[in-house]
Amino acid sequence: MLIRSAEFVISNSDVRKCPAPTLPEFAFIGRSNVGKSSLINALANQKSLAKTSGKPGKTQLINHFLINKKWYLVDLPGYGYAKTSKSKRKKWEAFIEEYLLTRENLYTTFILLDSRLEPQKIDLEFMSWCGENQLPFSMVFTKTDKLSNVELQKNLAAYKREMLKYWEEMPPMFTTSSVSGQGREELLNYIQELIDTV
Repeated sequence: MLIRSAEFVISNSDVRKCPAPTLPEFAFIGRSNVGKSSLINALANQKSLAKTSGKPGKTQLINHFLINKKWYLVDLPGYGYAKTSKSKRKKWEAFIEEYLLTRENLYTTFILLDSRLEPQKIDLEFMSWCGENQLPFSMVFTKTDKLSNVELQKNLAAYKREMLKYWEEMPPMFTTSSVSGQGREELLNYIQELIDTV
């Protein structure tokens, strides 16, 4: 898929104020500091579409970006950021949950996972919640340029072991780097496939 245009549309915390559900949507979510904004910018071929920050927890709203005037890339707040107040976290969790459960034009959710880390409890719990609610998702491993291929394969295998304790089969998996561009084409082609087949 060629990205010809990518534009910011709206940010909000009220699902009812999201754009009319007439175009396919693809949501991106992950723990704070997983490299979500950098990956979104790499996918869109823009340096500052999504705001990157050295400070975790920057994304605090549902952000809609219109890609090629044909589909929405949706940037959701990160989860698991301890320095955010409990009341703010609860508010985020409520509108993230509402968005994921009620958005009828959401084709799939890309759950971003730091490829350098062993399986994290919070990520496994979130994927389990998606499964319980029959929400399709893919696992997207980020920052693969920061470790060797041997280390990467070891961490991927650890995730597969954990997942297959509860899942009959693995969801789609992608390995990405916003620095090297690894996985960009595969992710965009997968999005195109879903748009073409649904």
